[in-house]
Amino acid sequence: MPTWVQIAYSEYEKRLPPEWKPKCVELAVAKRGKNANIGKLIDAEGDQIMATLPTAANVIALDVSGRAFSTEVLAEHMAQWQQDPRPLYFLIGGPDGLASRCLARADMRWSLSELTMPHPLVRIVLIEQLYRGWTILNNHPYHK
Repeated sequence: MPTWVQIAYSEYEKRLPPEWKPKCVELAVAKRGKNANIGKLIDAEGDQIMATLPTAANVIALDVSGRAFSTEVLAEHMAQWQQDPRPLYFLIGGPDGLASRCLARADMRWSLSELTMPHPLVRIVLIEQLYRGWTILNNHPYHK
């Protein structure tokens, strides 16, 4: 990831309490050439993602066609996720999105926006919203 992504991500990561500290697992994105078979690339990326997921995991797929909700509703979801004993995984797909089996595996599909965002920016928006949701749950003034 570019330095600006690492800086922004780490800023919010350090603000989160230990129980919300994310572990970011980066997987190599398949190279896309002029005549690349996008379906095969998405499938290969899907294989990598599925291999990292434990059988018992609460999986949230970030997907433009997923459910959109407010930050306040995110905070409610976060309160529920904290009660779930399964580890929580957020999936951010490659440039062409997530494989259908990754979407099918997800317990929830969440759309951050109808806008198309570069994937590095999605990582930053996700962690900032998790921090914002945490501040709501803890009556911290950041959200105001």
